[in-house]
Amino acid sequence: MDLKTQIQLLIDNAPNDGITPQLVTAIAPVISAIALSLRHPQYYILQNLEKDWVLTTLSNRVNPGLEKRVIYAYPTLQDVPLRSNAGLDPQVIAAPIAIADILFQLVALEPVDSIVFFETPGMSTNPVEIKRTELQHLIQKKLHSIHSRPQIPPDIA
Repeated sequence: MDLKTQIQLLIDNAPNDGITPQLVTAIAPVISAIALSLRHPQYYILQNLEKDWVLTTLSNRVNPGLEKRVIYAYPTLQDVPLRSNAGLDPQVIAAPIAIADILFQLVALEPVDSIVFFETPGMSTNPVEIKRTELQHLIQKKLHSIHSRPQIPPDIA
């Protein structure tokens, strides 16, 4: 599914509360820009049987007290067993998730610090890390720029 369709589905599936569809529409350019910087329209995310994404806690080698919580996103189903033992655990599955959905979910995933995207099938080198705080910052900037535009009265003529 192409990115434009993914974004439209996000908007269409947003709760019809009078705010959320407009909010999703407003942040769509940010999600699209980041999605376009990645190579794949969907990635495989490890999840448990309740469909919660599997979180991995990484410790800093120099300072073990520093930790970050990440979710890994794999380019193909074949890549998942290369980097995890998911194939051995019947409680964990790899599900294909559209890139727009992954980025949209990341905004609200409080315990998650970032998503690590493995871009090249068959290789675990040079992953791309998208930090939740950076995505939130970009969205806040976008929303601020929208709200700070001067409002032009409809009867200006």
